[in-house]
Amino acid sequence: MPRIAESRILIMATDGFEQAELEEPLTELRARGAQVDVASPGGAPITGWKNRNWGATHEATKALSDVRVGEYDALVLPGGQMNPDSLRVAPEAVRLVRGFVAEGRIVAAICHGPWLLVEAGVVEGREMTSCRSIRTDLENAGAIWVDAAVVVTNGIVTSRAAQDLGAFVATIAEEIEEGRHRREVA
Repeated sequence: MPRIAESRILIMATDGFEQAELEEPLTELRARGAQVDVASPGGAPITGWKNRNWGATHEATKALSDVRVGEYDALVLPGGQMNPDSLRVAPEAVRLVRGFVAEGRIVAAICHGPWLLVEAGVVEGREMTSCRSIRTDLENAGAIWVDAAVVVTNGIVTSRAAQDLGAFVATIAEEIEEGRHRREVA
């Protein structure tokens, strides 16, 4: 079983990610000893969204096309409206989400991030949470939506919003410590 200090984690994002939802997991997971990469389409720098305006720009360490699922213990999907909405129409991003789920690796999505889980077809029958504005999307895709700070179903971690980041990051670390999960993928 991997320990958090020996783990490799991928954060997948593009322009318009919610600033805190990328930065806090990146900082906190690295502080726990994890190696954390940020992947974007084409490996380009990405700009966040903060307080209803553009935020800081982050360098990507990888292009989505260079990511190999087997190199990572977990995938983190920050929210923001623009970020997951752009990624869910990118075939490479959807393929990666499916791959992480199929291999039993930890997948963690916050706020609007679960849109990628819907697009990947991996929510049916699973308890999940998200920001309220995509609740219906999750339910229409077959998820059982729960209003909680963090919901875990067999290694898939979902969270509502930035105010829940402390619990979200702590749960990611706990799930990594547990190791890979066996699960069904459609």
